[in-house]
Order: sequence, then C-alpha cells, then structure tokens
Amino acid sequence: MRCVGLAVLLLVLSSFGAKASSVLETIETTGKIKIGYRVDAPPFSYRNEIGEAAGYSVDLCRAVAVLIGKRLKRSVSLDYVPVTVKTRFDAVRSGKVDLLCGSTTETLSRRTLVDFSVTTFITGASVLFRANGPRSFAALSGKTIGVTGGTTTDRDLTTTLRDLSLKARILRVNDHREGLRALQSGKVDAYFGDRAILMAQLMKSGDTLVKLKLSKRHFSIEPYALAMPLGNTDFRNLVDWALGYLYKSGNAIKIFRNSFGNAEPSDFMKAMFVINALSE
Repeated sequence: MRCVGLAVLLLVLSSFGAKASSVLETIETTGKIKIGYRVDAPPFSYRNEIGEAAGYSVDLCRAVAVLIGKRLKRSVSLDYVPVTVKTRFDAVRSGKVDLLCGSTTETLSRRTLVDFSVTTFITGASVLFRANGPRSFAALSGKTIGVTGGTTTDRDLTTTLRDLSLKARILRVNDHREGLRALQSGKVDAYFGDRAILMAQLMKSGDTLVKLKLSKRHFSIEPYALAMPLGNTDFRNLVDWALGYLYKSGNAIKIFRNSFGNAEPSDFMKAMFVINALSE
C-alpha cells in the first residue's frame, strides 16, 4: 500500500511540475494566432460594415502575424475573438486570446495581469461637447460627464476632476456609441474619451454629429500596446521584433495611413516609430 501511495503521490507531483505549452509552441503546432479585438473602438479596433475585424491595431496584428509566420517558416492563420472593455484581459489570461489588438493602454498595474509589446500608438484623453453646451472643461462644474467605465480614461476623468477641484457627476457607459448617444440626447453634458477615437467618430459620422465639438486639449498621455499572456517571453520578443521591423521599414506608416487617411502622425508618434525600430 505504501508503494502504491508513493507512486500516486509522485504521479500527482509530476503532473503539477509539467510545463504547459507556451503560446509560441501552440502557434507552431496549430498554425493559428487568436486575435482579440474590440468591436466598438474605431479607428483602432472595430467590426466593419461586412462584419470583419478592422482598424489600425488589427492591421498591425495582421502584419505581425505574417512576419511571425515567416520567422517560423510556416503559414499562420488568424482566429478573431471579439472582446469588450470588461472581458479583454480575462480573455488573454484564460488563453482565449494570444494577442489583444485594440485600444489598450499599458499601465504598471495591468503589467501584473498581462504582458505588453512595445508601444503601438500614443494618444490621450479629451472631451467632446455639444455645440450649444459648455465651452470648456471648467464649465462642466455641476454637470454630468459620460465616460466608458472600467478604462484608464475613466480613471483619468476622476483624477482630472480632483486636480482641477471640479465637482461633476460621472455617468459610466458600456462603450463609445452609448456615450455619444447620451451626449446627443442631453443625458450627459460632455463625453470624456480617447481623443483619436472621438475624432474618428466625428469624421465617420458626418452630419449626424455635426452639432458636437471636440476639445483641443489632452488631459492625459496614453501609450497603447498589444497585450498577451504573462510569462511568454519568446512570443513577446517575436512580436516586438515584428513591430520593430514594421516601424523601421516604413510599413507601419502605411498601416497608419490606412486608418487615419492623410492625417499627419503626431510628434509623439514619429518619435515612437524611431525609438521602437529595434535592432536584432
């Protein structure tokens, strides 16, 4: 009995010590990369008119996947996994997503949950007003401000109100579309969000949002990056290598133009392309 018990114990201990396959090993075996994307965050990540994943971050991930396939010397296909603000990190941590391609700000606290690539975009929080409403952030004292809940922008709004000693009500919504509807209907007096996303919403909507105006002020600096499961250094290094190649070759600028048209990259973005063009 003792021998049998010892054998069972050793089997259990060996199973705990068994090394799970890494993300890169799984990609090499299956030939697939699971891409997580937001359906509601244009121009970075969204579902287009024909139901496909689209946007700057999604296009970056597609280009990264092609380069990874070349490095692994095999074809690599993509499985697209829609996520939300609330589910995106759980999807990465559970293994449902290998690479999160959205509008995700890298923070120190988030680094305890997931790993991040080198920076892919630099933007910041701003505020959208109705043309016949408050004309400055200071004028929002006592008013209601909408923001997508559970985001770094949500945190930045709270910090900004505190730093400016402004008292305002905060209405947390599920996504940008709900926030814009709340602003247009008068449910909120302003909507606080990522400036690049707000600008894209205005450009895309045409006359439907003609009575809205976007502040020129940035209330934060938000470095976006691609998120992936913790502890997969080999995969993260390969993603960073691919991004570095895209930055160095100029292909990243083409991807930028595909989502932002003739808009000139900001000085922050130009510096990012140079700094993150890593050598092998």
